[in-house]
Parts: sequence; structure tokens; C-alpha cells
Amino acid sequence: MIQALKGVRHVTSGTMKQAVSELLVPVPWGQIRGKVWGPDHGRPVLCLHGWSDNCGSFNTLLPLLPTDFRYVAVDLPGHGFSSHRPPGIMYNFPSYVMDVRRVVEALKWSKFSIIGHSMGDAVFPEMVDAVVLLDSFGFLPTDLKKIPVIIRQGFDEMIEFEKQPKEKTTRVYTYEKAVERSLMFTLNPFILTEQSAKVLLERGLVQVEGGFVFSRDFRLNLKNVVRNTVEQCLDMQSKIQAPVLVLLAEGGFEQKFLEPEQKKCFTSSSLFQHTVVSVPGDHHVHLNNPEVVAPLVSDFLQNKASSHSSRLKDAHTPKMPAGRLSLYFCPSFGNWFLLLF
Repeated sequence: MIQALKGVRHVTSGTMKQAVSELLVPVPWGQIRGKVWGPDHGRPVLCLHGWSDNCGSFNTLLPLLPTDFRYVAVDLPGHGFSSHRPPGIMYNFPSYVMDVRRVVEALKWSKFSIIGHSMGDAVFPEMVDAVVLLDSFGFLPTDLKKIPVIIRQGFDEMIEFEKQPKEKTTRVYTYEKAVERSLMFTLNPFILTEQSAKVLLERGLVQVEGGFVFSRDFRLNLKNVVRNTVEQCLDMQSKIQAPVLVLLAEGGFEQKFLEPEQKKCFTSSSLFQHTVVSVPGDHHVHLNNPEVVAPLVSDFLQNKASSHSSRLKDAHTPKMPAGRLSLYFCPSFGNWFLLLF
């Protein structure tokens, strides 16, 4: 189910050296691709990138984290080297639930941690032992009165997109122009350094005759039509069981984009009974300046995740008579859900 496509190569950061291999998970319309860091039997961590990024978003951070973990970073469909969705299909956040489910099923993971950036936020009841949100907020609500308008806009954009000639969405660039375009495409006013842009373009470009084309699906630029109200967001966030570490960049999402209604969800949610830390940097601080967040993420994964896993095991393992050996299997995936942003 999972294949190493390009063998094993090595990346070096400071004094740490880790093997990195390519991941491939077959899906009905193609494949979900990604990268894997760490030992085969390391504690599993799933890494989910942000909108228009790819799994290269974690290239600079993961080599600074503990070496006894197994980090799997995926290119979500339409991003990086993963297959685009079939023609006529819109991208929406709930669809990523099934995509991640497919990956975890292929990996045969029963319990794991999450590191999510931007739209890669994640919330799980039982299967996850720790959640790290990198300048992310879990759930961002939409005013109920605006939802019908947004849905109509999304449908109109899709119709107009499908009228465009293919060459308009597959423009060929020189590498230098692609870097320039990538820097312009970054969520304004967030900062992506030129070096970080080049890291993302390792999986963000495909070489063709005459130059390069962007690998991401341009349907990702269309408005997401699936929205949730404040009440729905608060209810879903209240179901979080795993410990959560929220790392907020001082010049990041909260400062630049949150509307009053969204801040209500952010400040009143039970999510923030957990650990919230402000760090210097911008929305892409984990990529631009990974040394700022790496110690916090490392400490959290090593301490919170292990203690939470122990508590879950104690709570779910049936008491057996002395002298008998019991094997405990985690609940099925039917008991968890994931929301991506």
C-alpha cells in the first residue's frame, strides 16, 4: 500500500541526520504523496500543511524535532505531488477528512499525534494523543447569513473556471519567475522568505518543455463552499480530548485576518483550556524560523503525548485477573472525525 518511490536520501540540520523517504498511498482517483522522517517503529506523528503549501512546509522543522518519532507529512490532494481531484469536483474541507482517513488506514496507525499548520488544523476525540497547531485556531466560523452568499459565489467561480482554456491554468514559467510568482502568491500580508519559497517549490513545480508549471490545482483558489456557524464550531471544539499546544505567531493569522465573530470562537472555546504560546514571527514561522518553535513542539510531544497515551490506555484497558495477558485494541476509526482548514 505504501511504497518508497525514490529510495532513501538524507537531510542534515545541525547535528541531526534523518533518513527521508517518499510516501505513496493509492486513492480511487490517483495517489496521495508525501514524505516520511524517522525510524520505522517511532511514535507516529501526522503533519498537515496549510492552504496552497505542500508537505515541504515541514522540511526545516522536522529535522529539529525528537528523532524517536515517525513523522509523516502528506501533500493533500491538489497540492504538491498528490493527484488532483477529478474534473468537475470542488475542493472542500470535509473531503480532506476522508483523504487523511485513507492515509492513516494505509499506515495502520491506531494512535498518533498531529502537527497542523493553517488549514491543517485537526480535532480528534480518541485516536490522537496530542495536537500541535502552528498559527492555527481549530475552527473558524462564518456568519449564518453569509453562508448562502458564499455558496453561490463558490458555484459561480467553479462555472467560470471550467470555461477557461487549459493553457490559461497551466502557464509555463522560468524557475526565477516561478519563485517570484510564489512570493507574490503568499497570503498577503504574510511573509514567505525566498529560501522558504524555494523549499516549497521543490514539490510545488513540475518541469515541462520550456520551463516549469505549478503542481497545485488552481481549483484550490476557488471559494470553499462548506462553512460552519459559531455554534457548530464551538460544539465541535468542545469534543477535543487530546492535549493541545497552540503556537500563535505575533505577526500571524490572529493579528491579520480574524474577524470579531471568529475571535469569539477563538477566545471562548474550551480548546484554550490547553497550552497557548505566543512566538515571534509570521504565519510561516515554522518554515522561516523553525528554531523558534522546535523546542516548544519537542517538549510538548515528548511530555504531553506520552502522558495522555498512558491515561487513555489505563482508562480503556479492562481489568484482567492476575496471571492473564490481555491485548488491548484501540477503538475503530468510526469513532473519530477530522476537520481541516
